Amino acid sequence: MREGLTNLLSGLPQWLQDIALPVLFGLIPAVIIVLGVVTPVGLVGIWGERRIAGKIQDRVGPDRVGISLGPIKSRLFGLGQSVADGVKLLGKEDFIPPGGLGLMFLCAPLVVFAGALALFAALPFGPALWAADPNLGIFYLLSVGALEVLGVLMAGWSSNNKWSLLGAMREVAQVISYEIPMAIAALCPVLLAGSMKMSSIVADQTNGLDLWGLHIAAPEATALGWNLFAAFPFNIIAFVVFYICALAALKRAPFDLPECESELVAGFLTEYSGMRWSLFFLGEYAAMWAMSGIATVLWLGGWTGPLHGFLAGVDVGPIPGGVFFGTLAFVVKTTILFLLMIQIRWTLPRLRLDQVMSLCYKYLIPAAMLCMLASGAAALLASGGAGS
Repeated sequence: MREGLTNLLSGLPQWLQDIALPVLFGLIPAVIIVLGVVTPVGLVGIWGERRIAGKIQDRVGPDRVGISLGPIKSRLFGLGQSVADGVKLLGKEDFIPPGGLGLMFLCAPLVVFAGALALFAALPFGPALWAADPNLGIFYLLSVGALEVLGVLMAGWSSNNKWSLLGAMREVAQVISYEIPMAIAALCPVLLAGSMKMSSIVADQTNGLDLWGLHIAAPEATALGWNLFAAFPFNIIAFVVFYICALAALKRAPFDLPECESELVAGFLTEYSGMRWSLFFLGEYAAMWAMSGIATVLWLGGWTGPLHGFLAGVDVGPIPGGVFFGTLAFVVKTTILFLLMIQIRWTLPRLRLDQVMSLCYKYLIPAAMLCMLASGAAALLASGGAGS
């Protein structure tokens, strides 16, 4: 692809080629990720949430909008509902509140969506299947995930609405607070692997189980080498802490107070409509899947495990079996965590803001620090055992 684009632009002046080529090489993967991953995750995620909510609340959920091709008519379990909603939102007025900061108001949803989109750049979907694999991979993922705070604050401040501003300030306080235990919990697998590189963290989980200095050889198919079982039971606690913090950072119930309709109309989203409103939620569902993918890489072996371990040598047409079944294993584990986020929303009641902050500072931060110390001790014992 690089050679083809270079030949295509060879007639342009050199200075223009120097500008155009990096832009194109950055834009093409972004477009592929948006069209091939983020958009389907958003559309199917919204449909899945409605269906799960319907089952939990003893309702039907979407089951009418489908596809009609001449004599062939199919409801497809209501899969067309998300598409119909998208068409409806495209026709809505793009409203800017009077007295608001127009440019900041328009850019806020783009910043939120860009933060969610950037998560997919360093997310390893399978063996050698990623857009980038930086040495500071987990640091990059946690950093760009925090961009949502800026977008939310921009939305609340520029709306010229006290309810929007109050919702934005609640969101900023909540997300910044929960980023602390989330980052500390994410350090536990980093200490065990000795690297922040996402592919290295996955590869380290195929070497068997290191249990407090005792190395237990285990094939990849047994999944005993996953970081979830290392430094037992502290990494299980770290995984739970990370998952709770991810729910809070994504504003998912029971941490959805910043935009709860009962108190704040719609929080920082109050003045938004149409596609700009939908970009916030598309970014939310994309970030939900991406955060589930990060948890899968850090604790659940990424693309490794029973499915990849047993079938890695079985090719699927032109696709190598290792790539196909590794990617399938990653998608299955990530989707399970994604669906669990949806179930939690429709199961647990909303917390008060004081309860949200107490949970973070009184319980999650001490628990995450304890798990980090235990993981560091386990890593030292494992390296000492390897050296002896």
